[in-house]
Amino acid sequence: MSDALKPIILDDDEVQTAERLRFSCQKLLAECGKVIVGQTEVLEQLLLAVLARGHCLLVGVPGLAKTLMIRTLADGMNLTFNRVQFTPDLMPTDITGTEILYDDKGSGQRGFRFVNGPIFANIVLADEINRTPPKTQAALLEAMQERQVTVAGSRHKLPDPFFVLATQNPIEQEGTYPLPEAQQDRFMFNIRVDYPDEEDEYRIIESTTSASRPHLDRVIATADILQMQDLVLKVPAAQYVIRYAGKLARATRPKANPGEDSTAPDFVKKYVSFGAGPRAGQSLILASKARAILHGRTYVAIDDVKAVAQPVLRHRIMTNYHAEAEGISSDDIVTRLLPLIPRDGEKGN
Repeated sequence: MSDALKPIILDDDEVQTAERLRFSCQKLLAECGKVIVGQTEVLEQLLLAVLARGHCLLVGVPGLAKTLMIRTLADGMNLTFNRVQFTPDLMPTDITGTEILYDDKGSGQRGFRFVNGPIFANIVLADEINRTPPKTQAALLEAMQERQVTVAGSRHKLPDPFFVLATQNPIEQEGTYPLPEAQQDRFMFNIRVDYPDEEDEYRIIESTTSASRPHLDRVIATADILQMQDLVLKVPAAQYVIRYAGKLARATRPKANPGEDSTAPDFVKKYVSFGAGPRAGQSLILASKARAILHGRTYVAIDDVKAVAQPVLRHRIMTNYHAEAEGISSDDIVTRLLPLIPRDGEKGN
């Protein structure tokens, strides 16, 4: 193995830094818990995506505090936050910004000046992203991948860190524009936000209908987030763990390349039209590295990969009409796949 491909082992200083930042993240989740009742797993997945430099798509019915979760997380990390309500008449320049003509009163000259759009923030909430036409949805593509926007031939860098957290309502699909598969693949996680249980719902009603409001402390600085992101990349993942993530992604594909045998089980070939691409494997490992640090470890375990498999894969597996007829979802596919992927990924390599 070349030196460039060998896993980096964290030194003592980095281990101490990882522990300090882990404590800060746990404190952040506790602070968010003052405002958001329940939804612990959703908040942790949001934080994992932030630490792994990923974007998130939150899917849930109205009234489940999706917007409040994102705003609360931004406040706790002391990051700038902008919300864009996506509507059918929203234009790309309403998101990216535009150039305007201005007069320089000092010199009397006229010129163009770029005015930032709402995308110039650390965390951008794209609310109901499927309610705007594809042209406007596509305005996010360059920003999500390149961390920049291009307007009138000029490139403008976005702030660092930068995250797009988008929401979708799964119920009302009339008059909506479903995200193309290529754009869904840009999101590291697809997070399902479900109804709270009975006790949590009681606490929500009680806390939100009283005069008192919880005070949220800002417990993580921007510099800490950037430091944690750099540290996540250094967390070692053994070859067999990377093999496991790769095998899991490949097992979602019903068809193999010409000349290759498909590794997908029969139920995948029956219910899946298209499986996950290589970006899924990358997301599995990056999210697993972030989870390892958040759970007090400086190495990636296969259980980390399994823990993030659902949010990473559910929007990258396209089921067919057989699955729809039998009520089989992409989550069901992942659930059935996980026990079939050999944990000892070194075998047969």
